[in-house]
Amino acid sequence: MSKFTVGPQGRLWGRIDQLDALDQLLDTARSGKSAVLVLRGEAGIGKTALLEYAAGRAVGFRTIGVAGVESEMELPFATLQLVCAPMMGRLQELPEPQSNALSVAFGLREGATPNRFLVGLAVLGLLASTTEDHPLVCLIDDAQWLDEGSIEVLSFVARRLKAEPVALVAASIPTRRASGRGGVR
Repeated sequence: MSKFTVGPQGRLWGRIDQLDALDQLLDTARSGKSAVLVLRGEAGIGKTALLEYAAGRAVGFRTIGVAGVESEMELPFATLQLVCAPMMGRLQELPEPQSNALSVAFGLREGATPNRFLVGLAVLGLLASTTEDHPLVCLIDDAQWLDEGSIEVLSFVARRLKAEPVALVAASIPTRRASGRGGVR
């Protein structure tokens, strides 16, 4: 289920380059290869409208649409759980270490803090298994509010998607985030 509504497919004024990039991203996923795009810009410039455009153009895709929430930034894997929720029926298809790591990360079973590498591999496996019949588009709005665990795992996944028909689009305002690495996202 997507948080984005599919509206009229008219062009957005002054956004031809961005719309073409989104269309190309979807075409790449339709052809069986992955594509990742990050939309950055100040609040109110239309990033959500671009995500809605992508949702509307993703005919024949499975669509997952989520948004980061500021109040959940301190909850490990909060946004990742929303991304994976529609795919959790495939959890048993994963290798046991990955399935266990994801189950612990999402509070489905007790255990020590899961290895993020295994969580990342599990999410990668879920995405791949979900695309057997249809390509997948994952739209993430307000990515500046993602918790650190979700950012790390989704970044890991984005770097490793290769020959899967998955399009991943994240929208974020430019922000500095205090992290253990002191970096800028």
